Formats: sequence, C-alpha cells, structure tokens
Amino acid sequence: MTDTTPSEPPLLRVAGVTKRFGAVEALRGVDLDVRGGEVVALLGDNGAGKSTLIKIIAGNVAPDAGDIQVEGASVLPLSPARSRALGIETVYQDLSLCPNLDVVANFFMGRERMRRRFGVSVLDEKTMAGETTEALERIGAKLPSVKVAVGHLSGGQRQAIELARFVHWGGRLVILDEPFAALGVEQTRRGLELIQRVRERGIAVIVITHNMAHAFRTADRIVVLRQGRVVSDRPTAETTSEEAIEAINGVAISE
Repeated sequence: MTDTTPSEPPLLRVAGVTKRFGAVEALRGVDLDVRGGEVVALLGDNGAGKSTLIKIIAGNVAPDAGDIQVEGASVLPLSPARSRALGIETVYQDLSLCPNLDVVANFFMGRERMRRRFGVSVLDEKTMAGETTEALERIGAKLPSVKVAVGHLSGGQRQAIELARFVHWGGRLVILDEPFAALGVEQTRRGLELIQRVRERGIAVIVITHNMAHAFRTADRIVVLRQGRVVSDRPTAETTSEEAIEAINGVAISE
C-alpha cells in the first residue's frame, strides 16, 4: 500500500450509499474507502449487494442516497464515461474484448495511432504493436504474440490484456468481478501475480470473489457485505477466513 497521511482523502470514498429496487433495499448506508495502491477484497453471498455497489461506482446505476467521492471531491452524478474518465474501470467475467480482433487492435480500440503516408492517414501498426508489447511486459503478462486473435487466447491471457490496457491508459482504480471463476490453477496463479504487479504501480484494486484463499492471498483489506450493509471491514492481517465466513453468514462459527 502506498504511504498516506490521515489527512489525505482516499482515492475512492463511498459514503452512506443506499439503493432500492422497488421494495428491495439492495444497499443500506454503505461506507467504503479505497486508497491508491490498495487491494480490497469485497466478499458476500449472492444478493449481499456487491454487484449493485460496483455498478454504482462504475456509473451504471445511480444511488438513491449517499455520495461517491474521488480524492475528496463528489463525482455524482456518475455515468460509465465519466467513471472511466476518472480512471475507474470494471473488468467483468465476460470481459469487453473483441475475439475476432488481434491483441493490438483490442488494446488500442478507440485510441488508434495514425501516421501520414503519401498524404493519407493510415494506422501506425508498428508503433501500436510496440506499445502493446511493452505494456504487457510491464505487468509481467506473457502472450504468444500481440498479433494473434484474442479468441485464440486463454481466459487468463485475456484478463492480462484488460489489465495492461487499463494501466497503460492511466487507470487509477480497477474493479475485478470474479476474475478467476473460469480459470485453471496455473492461469489463476498468474492472475493473482498480475494483481500484485498492478498494485505495485500505485493502482487501487477491488476484487469481488467467493474464493476466500484468493482474497486473503491478494488483499490488504477484507470487506464483507451482508444484506446491503458493510458488516466487516478489517485489515487482512487482523482477521481470519473463519471470521470472514462468520460475517458473510451472520452466524457464529462452531468451535
């Protein structure tokens, strides 16, 4: 975690956020702070409010009450475009890559480099390939080639592209929604290492996972949502998986 002083506002602050869907109160006064270079594991059963919370941070859903702040300034109302402009990105399980395009095309989608040739603007493919390769190398991602179609890559390799792209374009907070749910053992190991490399670059990470071992291996803090409330928010070194499970279930663990 990067050094901070108590007077410094967190990178992200969720303050008293509430959200209703009809008669269902999905979030009830949720408070959450995330600082730069911090990995926060967000745990909770299905229906605890995790998905609603990240949709609000991502700008896809508006809260009914409360505030979202970035570096101490309110950023509401949020939209997906504004959230991304603030350096916040959500990587969902299904990802946002185009499988029929190669790695370079996906990496530069909407940000293509151009050059003049005989008075005509053409893609600067060499520059883009070089930047893509360097960005992947910086976070330790390994791909067979940046010219291969994304559809031929593994799930872990696709997630590496998403993370490298996010870091390269100035991201400050990435939310990973069940990032390892469909990955094998080796791909998961590499994915966990990628999170640490992203963290070392001062980028904040929120990891939503049902895997307790992954949470305790990667996170600085363990935050548990239950029935729309934060029921536990503790440094990883000061809690245990048993205590996290107790908070998730709302019942004491038998001795």
